[in-house]
Amino acid sequence: MKDGGYWRANLRLVAGCLAVWFVVSFGCGILFVDLLNEIPLGGFRLGFWFAQQGSIYVFLVLIFFYAWRIGRLDREYGVEEEDDHA
Repeated sequence: MKDGGYWRANLRLVAGCLAVWFVVSFGCGILFVDLLNEIPLGGFRLGFWFAQQGSIYVFLVLIFFYAWRIGRLDREYGVEEEDDHA
């Protein structure tokens, strides 16, 4: 492992994911709701959709993105788990 480089990369990844989730859930669902409500989406206003469902979908996408990206980081820094199911 390279002098804490793995943990810095991991914390950057977590901070990035949390920032995206914050912007989508708080920003799109609360701060920018009036602006987004001008855009219809399937019969609903976009701001309402983000507040009710959009942030949940983005959170689920972030979970899968984090799992994929941390797997790549693990391999890059040589800390991946070994499969002991032999």
